[in-house]
Amino acid sequence: MQFQINTDENIEGNESLSAWIQTELKAKLARFRDHITRIEVHLSDASATRVGDHDKRCKLEARLAGRQPVLVSHDAANVADAVHGAAEKLLRAVDSTLGKLRDAHGRETIRGADSGSEA
Repeated sequence: MQFQINTDENIEGNESLSAWIQTELKAKLARFRDHITRIEVHLSDASATRVGDHDKRCKLEARLAGRQPVLVSHDAANVADAVHGAAEKLLRAVDSTLGKLRDAHGRETIRGADSGSEA
């Protein structure tokens, strides 16, 4: 699982922030590590110098092998809460996306079948 972390000019993107984000996301999404090839993180501060209730935004884009990317975002009062909120949303979104590929008995469904394979 590769990571690309981007910050706007109002959020200091340093090595410790990058390492913390990677650790948090790897732990949260561990069960999907074979399906996620890359995660892009975009951190921004909507109000810049003004103080606001929910002015920090974290957008996460997960690239799934053989699937369309999954994109979520979360706004919060600080970067840590924004990352945690977006990670929770991403977990649910990836679980939903990959869960649709299996039926109730754990078998591959037609949605998960490769175009060149037979059932």
